[in-house]
Amino acid sequence: MNSGILLLPLLGFLPLVIPTCPVPCKCTTTIVDCTSKGLTVAKLPVAFRPSAEIIHLGYNELTSIPDGLFDNLKSLQVVYLQGNPWECNCDILYLRSWLQWQQNRTLYRDVRCSSPAHLQGRIIAYLTEDEIIATCQYWYCVLALLSQLCLFILLFLQGIFIIFIIVYLQKFRRMTAEAQSTTQDLHQHVDTWASSRSPYNEWLSD
Repeated sequence: MNSGILLLPLLGFLPLVIPTCPVPCKCTTTIVDCTSKGLTVAKLPVAFRPSAEIIHLGYNELTSIPDGLFDNLKSLQVVYLQGNPWECNCDILYLRSWLQWQQNRTLYRDVRCSSPAHLQGRIIAYLTEDEIIATCQYWYCVLALLSQLCLFILLFLQGIFIIFIIVYLQKFRRMTAEAQSTTQDLHQHVDTWASSRSPYNEWLSD
């Protein structure tokens, strides 16, 4: 009786100890089937059950595999990865390394690059590290170029804005000068009119 009571608190931890089948996959003891589930890198399960021997990840929207995803699966024999739009840039380095450690690489001949264009169709397992690193450097160069272009556009817009302000200020000054000139002319006309009316007013007063 006492042993049964002691086991009750442990039952609450069973879901944490025994891995469940990751959503939206289907599982048996040794197979995890996530084929055609619309998985992206963000939606990919963060872990698989340690007893998994076969994992199906084919025909999804995967562009890379997170670092270390397969490392702790000691029973793993094969992962089906075909039919995904793999992007062969810096993020593909882990998958390439894992594929190169597999004894039978022929199982992964359909795991090919979808981008960039110059690597399209290449088998990921046979990519060299230099090819991927060169792609990473190219990516950084494009980013730097875009940053410089944005800076140039910003400076160009600032220049146009400054020119607009200068033109507006000059126009405002001309308008102010014209208004002052008009006011002075009006005052002169009023003074002239008042002066011309003074003798007439004196004659009337006499």
